[in-house]
Amino acid sequence: MKLIRLLMICAIGVLSVYAEESGFDSVDGPNVRVMRHDDGSRTIFVRSPDNRTLTKRTFSAKGTVNMVTIYRMDKNGNPTGCKIFDGNGSELYKFSYGYNKKNGKLAEERMFDSRVKRIDPKTGDEMPVRRFIYSYDALGNRSAPIAITLIKGVYAENFFGSPSALESDPFAAPRGR
Repeated sequence: MKLIRLLMICAIGVLSVYAEESGFDSVDGPNVRVMRHDDGSRTIFVRSPDNRTLTKRTFSAKGTVNMVTIYRMDKNGNPTGCKIFDGNGSELYKFSYGYNKKNGKLAEERMFDSRVKRIDPKTGDEMPVRRFIYSYDALGNRSAPIAITLIKGVYAENFFGSPSALESDPFAAPRGR
């Protein structure tokens, strides 16, 4: 099972690189979505045929890979976790996502530093370095998250920018540039 998952991740990475190098990024497809940004940068999303893995590669205006995010998805298309890598492929962070059992909406995002494992001395469990807790109004609209950091002297918003949770399914968005 681990070998199959590794092969899938490698295949998705190869597809992303192929899309970038071949000019394929100019055309969206059923498993590839390209978002071009006003500053010349772009983001390429590649999903696995079973919709269980989504890879997001961000490129600078000059075409340099800035960051790669690999999301693991549940059967409903919600991310359950992700890993973020820098442009050189070094793993920086990993995330887990929790959902409300009643309405299925995102309730919490936890961020862990992949380079420095922090252990809770009381439980022996790995501790997140940042948490975002979400609430919703009566209409189901998500409010700005409550940000919590567990690193003394650091504000959660400054530790690693905004939340990593997907705001929307890039494949459900209208095609266009």
